[in-house]
Amino acid sequence: MKIDPKECSVRDIKYIIRSAKEHDAKSLSEARVQIDGETENMDREQGEGYIDEAGFLSIIKKDTEALNHLFLVADVDGRIAGFARCEGSPLRRLSHKVEFGVCVLKEFWGYGIGKMFLQETINWADAQDIKKISLSVLETNTKAIALYEKLGFETEGVLKYDKRLSNGNYYNTILMGKLLNH
Repeated sequence: MKIDPKECSVRDIKYIIRSAKEHDAKSLSEARVQIDGETENMDREQGEGYIDEAGFLSIIKKDTEALNHLFLVADVDGRIAGFARCEGSPLRRLSHKVEFGVCVLKEFWGYGIGKMFLQETINWADAQDIKKISLSVLETNTKAIALYEKLGFETEGVLKYDKRLSNGNYYNTILMGKLLNH
């Protein structure tokens, strides 16, 4: 599915939140590897689960065609600063909900990109008559948790000792969800 682009300006940068396009595939592959190396908030370490340009082309095509999928990018002067995806299930019993995921390059943290991704996703989901958005977040990512709560997400569960980080310690994953009013 596609959305109309939205221009944003925060302090000294301007960016556009828009649907991913095929020409973004190479940049998305590179950005994902970089982001995985900049934070332990993601599931992967740098280079794990690598998706090449062809892989992103396939994802963009699928997400553009599916009514319950959304693939957004933050474009800063033609550069991908981050991306967010929503993926719904083709199964009828699960077709009312989508799973949200987001990542932003560290140099663009603090510019509201994650918040804009989430707000645009909520608007899109509401327009598509989706009833629920789910996400998961590492317990140590307190800024993300605060943002999710501010936008109406509630904790639905905890996966204990779900991730082992570079310090060798285990951390919980918080499962959150937002029910949409229709």
